[in-house]
Amino acid sequence: MKAALLASALLLTAATPLFAQSSPEDNDKRPVSAHFYELTPLKPGPGFAASLKLPRGYRASVWASGLGNSRMLAVAPDGAVYVSRRSEADIVRLVDANEDGRADGPPTIIVNRPGLHGLTIHDGQLYFMTAREVFRAPLRADGGIGAVETLIDDLPDAGQHLNRTLAVGPDRMLYISVGSTCNACDESSQENATLLRASLDGKTRAIWSSGLRNTIGFGWHPVTGELWGWDQGIDWLGNDLQREEVNRLERGGRYGWPYIFEKGERNPQDEPPGGLTAAQWATSSTNPALLHVAHSAGMQWAFHPGGGFGPDVAGDAFVALRGSWNRKPASGYELARVRYDASGRPTRIEPFVSGFMSRDGTGHYGRPCGVAIMRDGSILMSDDANGIIYRITYDGATGQAAPYQPPAQPMLRQAAVGSGVPLALQRPETRERGATSIAVTAAAFRANGAIPREHSEYGLGISPELSWTAVPGARSYAIVTEDPDAADPKPIVHWVAWNVPAGTTRLPAGLQERDRLTGGPLEGIMQGATSRGSVGWQGPRPPKGDRPHRYHFQLLALDRDLDLPLGATRDQVLAAARGHILAAGELVGTYAEPAGGSGR
Repeated sequence: MKAALLASALLLTAATPLFAQSSPEDNDKRPVSAHFYELTPLKPGPGFAASLKLPRGYRASVWASGLGNSRMLAVAPDGAVYVSRRSEADIVRLVDANEDGRADGPPTIIVNRPGLHGLTIHDGQLYFMTAREVFRAPLRADGGIGAVETLIDDLPDAGQHLNRTLAVGPDRMLYISVGSTCNACDESSQENATLLRASLDGKTRAIWSSGLRNTIGFGWHPVTGELWGWDQGIDWLGNDLQREEVNRLERGGRYGWPYIFEKGERNPQDEPPGGLTAAQWATSSTNPALLHVAHSAGMQWAFHPGGGFGPDVAGDAFVALRGSWNRKPASGYELARVRYDASGRPTRIEPFVSGFMSRDGTGHYGRPCGVAIMRDGSILMSDDANGIIYRITYDGATGQAAPYQPPAQPMLRQAAVGSGVPLALQRPETRERGATSIAVTAAAFRANGAIPREHSEYGLGISPELSWTAVPGARSYAIVTEDPDAADPKPIVHWVAWNVPAGTTRLPAGLQERDRLTGGPLEGIMQGATSRGSVGWQGPRPPKGDRPHRYHFQLLALDRDLDLPLGATRDQVLAAARGHILAAGELVGTYAEPAGGSGR
């Protein structure tokens, strides 16, 4: 047994009178007691599976053993099971050809890659990934794979949470969970702490949801088609903070991390950047649907479609809780069940398979990690500490699992918002405006001229310097930059900004990519979401070899400031500006990347 190490961070160094408080951080001077409490690994004996605790009628057995660091699971249409092994840096294949409830013989190694973790199977293709790359290879008839194709090779560096996962949604798009690089920090890449949505060939991708510390497990409800995930909470806030979250993951959703957690509680470790308050961050963040015990470490998630298992499991999710190291007593070390009602809303979380912790709470007999639903409806769960895969069955179950075919419409509907619309200055929201035309210029290019590569995503990706003529009576300015020559979405939004001060008629190149800008003439400028899902300037990135795309820098002079949430979209800005536009102007630049050009 490892002894508990009590890590007490006593932040209160002196009592501060209430009348002397000058900063929200004065309220953060408080003691925090946290534990480094790793359980001692124990080896399960031959009869251990029978000792596990399950609801009445269910039982656990060993499906495979001796697998090493078995992590994520994927089941092929023929029933073969593919398992990623992080330490061994490979994917192995197991089969139960004689259907006796146990894998036949040793595993077959399918592919090796350092850092390999996430995997999924779709349309006869095996998709798998490391921290920075996503690969695809066709499955052969013998269960092996053909030539490996690299789809993505430029995901951001991983840091603390390098175990990334992926799945193909009902909309035939690839969803990739990219955890945060840290426990709690201001990320250098906006793609960290997100769920990404990419085309199956990896050529396009965007941020679907953000503010997710580490959502390893996610999936689509088999009836509603809505996307749900389990997010792991922040460490070192104490035994009971931050509780783990079940979230409905929607396009453009911001889920609080790192400044807000649970039902709007503020993380005392830091303040949002750009002079934003925690209250503003909370207002723009979506609260979780359910909360669970802190530090449980939710891993792979699988919805059960029903059939071949218990009588009431259809539409419920099962998630492996790998177990805590930052809590005393320890939490997790079990397979949990997330109950959903008939309308597809989660109602509670309850233990489903437990007993992996020793009775005195100092040791563990396994760390649940991967979860998959078999064709016969049984559930497989991997233990990455002892290399065991357990099979969960229901007494008297017959038949097969129902087809897992979530409807695609919920995802397609969200993805289509803002696509197929006119440019900002051609929309009804901007038609009623003053007769004054604003002259807009750029330091780096002339009207209808080529935008230098440093402003593109193939280059440095920095915003260009813009200037314009002042409009008498203007209280603020707003900017919308769009590319109407893109294929999908059309047009692509590259920049949204509002509340540019009335006295500011020049923006320097290379603005920060954050919600709120600070300093002199930039103070208070707000930036919203691009089509990529990021905040701030997103440079041109047309497909290599395309004809030049046109980029419309559209400027609005307004008679008021706009009151909008963090991460507001182009459509929200235009709706708020309607009836308040004094004048407008436009500058068009072009960009093309040669077919042989380098870049990400």
